[in-house]
Amino acid sequence: MFLSTMVKFIFGPLGGYAARLNLFTTIITTICGMMTAVIAFTYFGNFLRERVFRNFFRKQKKFTPNKRRLAIIFKKYGLAGIAFLTPILLTPIGGTLIAVSFGSLKEKIIFYMFISGVAWAIIFSCLIYYFGNKILPDFIQ
Repeated sequence: MFLSTMVKFIFGPLGGYAARLNLFTTIITTICGMMTAVIAFTYFGNFLRERVFRNFFRKQKKFTPNKRRLAIIFKKYGLAGIAFLTPILLTPIGGTLIAVSFGSLKEKIIFYMFISGVAWAIIFSCLIYYFGNKILPDFIQ
């Protein structure tokens, strides 16, 4: 569950519910999983982008519609907007790499991602735990 939350945030509350963990345990594990990815990619994000991802994505256009959309969101809402959208639309890794690529301070990235992670972990976990029997498929229950 911890590792899956590092990849996609919603897997934490779903995994905790499927494993029949305590709600509080699920929330803490989800936050810790997200923050592990955020801290790792905040401090090693530039290295990964320059050394590792450059080899996979050699010919990329500088301005694509997706990059323009992210730039508009970042310009309009700043780091707080990216942090708010990270658990919902992005992954912890993707949101952190976007924040790092726009040159945000590392301490601010970690702070905003932590606040967003705590809020969304509580919201998602409570919704899944209280409405899970009604809305989730049988194999998760």
